[in-house]
This record gives sequence, structure tokens and C-alpha cells, in this order.
Amino acid sequence: MTGVITEGPGDPTPAPTAPPTGPGPAGPDPVDVDLWQLRVDHLTEGELDPSELDEEERGRLGTPLAVADRLRYGIGHVALRRLLAPRLGVPPAALTYRREPCPGCGALHGRPAVATPSGAPHFSLSHSGDVVLIGFAARSVGVDVESLPKEGTVRDVTPALHPLEQAEIAAAGHTPEAFARIWCRKEAYLKGVGIGVARSLAKDYLGESEPAALPAGWSVRSVGTAAGHAAAVAVAGPLGRVRTSWLPASFVTAEATPAPS
Repeated sequence: MTGVITEGPGDPTPAPTAPPTGPGPAGPDPVDVDLWQLRVDHLTEGELDPSELDEEERGRLGTPLAVADRLRYGIGHVALRRLLAPRLGVPPAALTYRREPCPGCGALHGRPAVATPSGAPHFSLSHSGDVVLIGFAARSVGVDVESLPKEGTVRDVTPALHPLEQAEIAAAGHTPEAFARIWCRKEAYLKGVGIGVARSLAKDYLGESEPAALPAGWSVRSVGTAAGHAAAVAVAGPLGRVRTSWLPASFVTAEATPAPS
């Protein structure tokens, strides 16, 4: 299935705005984000074409992971290469990756980025349950997709979140859907920053009811995905349009179907 769903700026979650302070320098322009999603359950492991992956990626596929975990990893990394390659004018196998410095300690385990060739967009990759999600933007971006958690997970993890997030989940009846929405928004932001969940889960507010309390300099938005899942995107600066496309399973096979332009 392919299709494009476009959400306008500020819908459904507006970016935080500061109170007016008089004339000053203009801020950055809103940045658009392209999201690509694939269903993991529409493909078997034997149909996946790993020939364009590098040695490290193929080695990861050869580890004793569960079949579903290997499929999610393989589909995500094959799709990422095949989406980046035409943007950069190279074959998918020619792409090399690097890690940016961690903003916390400076070590090279921050956001993933394209090492060669130059000129690549910022990107983020996530997979969970039956969905792989990939995002591209002109500024730092993070995406996250999660299958809905069990009620026990909601009960155990919610107390570790920001107090305002805890209140939102409680107001929604501690449902898995409410927890997953907030968790995805938090993960997307932390991945965009490049620090992951090593940071205290209570430090940053990424809920939906208090836009002014969101981290300064970042925009976050919940996005549509498959039933039984939640997803979100975060971007540095103001967020413009979010364009979401579903790719067919054949996109990551040897008989690949080209992505929509």
C-alpha cells in the first residue's frame, strides 16, 4: 500500500511559543519532515534483500535474534539505504555511516549520520511491533514508533516520567494508548538530541497538554501509524509539514518497487 498523508503546521500538536519580547532577530524557518513507514508483517525473512547492507549490518542480521527482530532491523536498514541513495545520487551499498558526538559527553555515540557522500539529510530510524518508521529533515530529527505496551508496563514505568506526563496518563485512565503516545514523543525528542534514554525520564516534558513546557528549541508532534501502535516525530526548531508515506513490502526485496517521489 502506498499513499501520502499530509498534516499542516501545528496540527495536532502546536510547537511551543515564547511570549512576545519586542523586535528581535527572526528565528529559523519551519522545517518539513518526510516520514516513511513499512509493515514488517507483510514480508518474510527470505524475501528481504540484504545485499546492499555493509558488513556491520549483515553481521547484525546474523546474530541469534528472534525472526521478528531480524526482520525489523533488516527492513529498516535496507529501506533507509534505498531512500537515501537517490537523494545522494549513489547506489545504496555506497553509503557509509558515522556517529555524531554525544551532546552529553562528546564521545562518538550520538545521532547516526551519513559519512559519505556529503549532502545527506538528517535522518532517524525506529521499529517496533509490525512497523518500521524512517524520518528525513533538513535539521536534527528524531522519530519513534512503539507497539502498545502491556498494562503492567504502563503501571511500572509511568512513575518514572515527568510529573505532568504522569498526570496526563492518569487523566486518560492509564491506558496503553496514552502511555505510548507520550513515550514515543519522549523517545523521538531524545533521539533527535542524540542522547537516548540514558537521560532521566523525568527531566523533560514531552506530553500533549502543555505546549509551553516542551523543551526549548524543539518541536514534537504525534503522527498516525498502524493500529496497535503509536508514533511521533521531533525536530530542532519550528516544525512545518509532516508528509507520511507507506511503502510496499516489495521496496526491500530484490524486485524493489521504487518509492513515491
